[in-house]
Amino acid sequence: MSVLSEPQYHSEEAAYAFVETHVWRDGRVCPHCGVIGRSGALKGKSTRIGVYKCYACRRPFTVKVGTIFESSHVKLHIWLQAMFLLCSSKKGMSTHQLHRTLGVTLKTAWFMTHRIREAMREGKLPGMGGEGKFVEADETYIGGKAKNRAYAEKLPRHEPVVALVERKGRVASFHVPNVNASNLKPILKEQISPKSDLRTDESRMYTEIGKGFASHETVNHSAKEYVRGDAHTNTIEGYFSILKRGIYGVYHHVSERHLKRYLCEFDFRYNERIALGVDDVERTNRALRGIVGKRLIYRTTHRAGA
Repeated sequence: MSVLSEPQYHSEEAAYAFVETHVWRDGRVCPHCGVIGRSGALKGKSTRIGVYKCYACRRPFTVKVGTIFESSHVKLHIWLQAMFLLCSSKKGMSTHQLHRTLGVTLKTAWFMTHRIREAMREGKLPGMGGEGKFVEADETYIGGKAKNRAYAEKLPRHEPVVALVERKGRVASFHVPNVNASNLKPILKEQISPKSDLRTDESRMYTEIGKGFASHETVNHSAKEYVRGDAHTNTIEGYFSILKRGIYGVYHHVSERHLKRYLCEFDFRYNERIALGVDDVERTNRALRGIVGKRLIYRTTHRAGA
């Protein structure tokens, strides 16, 4: 039986109960005053599904208040379908595809995907690496090529992305204004344990930075050297392959203002991948736990660019 045959993907009552289970894991919390366990369900004939009243502040609420679902007119079970589809698609799912699959407008699908990416945003990750662990660092560029543009004067901007990946572990990627040592140093120092073994390519940007780690080895890609003992950047190159195939093959174009949201999406799926024991269902559940306190308003998101 398909995962999407589960009740929470078809019934509003089941969807609310499902979300409540994941958001209120330690008891029902009033989003207005923060009191736990002092509320009751409103059961009037005209009462909406999932409405509770807090006996401390006397205000009504649902599990949607203070989350990415707040003030949305989209049915909650449709939201859960969208979350599962985006979380289970290795290279993402386009707004157009969700618009057609879910039967919502293109504008609604666009905003839903941005809200879900916000739920995927993991915030400050635990430090990467440690004694005996290898962390790879590399940079890439996202954007079209000039030769593919109809008008040569409209040169595309290549957006720099720096990523760090712990072998057999997590990834963290960052959209930076420029790729240089001054921008990279604080990122590496904050994200990677100094006890780690750093592996990069031959770029001189890493020469000074690498002195702050247990060891720093490089491979010379310009001389067609890709592996030398434990020195390689194959893991991070594999991540970049997934990222670029998703950006170019599924999304086609990502604006500079929203690139960071797409990086959150790809980072999340990589960090919650099957190789680390997380299947599609559990990945969606973990994204659902990230919906609280991350409300986005369409007006501000739209002004940030498409």
